[in-house]
Amino acid sequence: MELSGKIIAVLEKRTGVAKATGNPWAVQSYVLETMDRFPRKMCFDIFGEDKINQFNVQVGEELTVSFDIDAREFEGRWYNSIRSFNVVRVEATQQPAAPFPPVDAAPFPTAAPAMMEESADSTDDLPF
Repeated sequence: MELSGKIIAVLEKRTGVAKATGNPWAVQSYVLETMDRFPRKMCFDIFGEDKINQFNVQVGEELTVSFDIDAREFEGRWYNSIRSFNVVRVEATQQPAAPFPPVDAAPFPTAAPAMMEESADSTDDLPF
């Protein structure tokens, strides 16, 4: 899945050591807000020190985030996990499509239809 928007928060990095393997781990969470007419927010994680450094996500950046959603059960409750596997920066020249035409745009064509341009000597005053 993919979602595009602006990063509005970078949360504190969490680190630890895996009990089973003894290997260190790191995860950082970010909050992305879409730029739709009705903006939505999504909190997603980047797992692994190497990916955190590679993507180097900062507040204010416009990104397209590719992610997977998974759910897990713990003590009878279910929790969602949104984990990103790719982050692409949106080009500065790329503007989102306007949902509505500009206010000063003409809603109707300015040229008269061909049937209205008939000569004045026509006896039929109906346009059809």
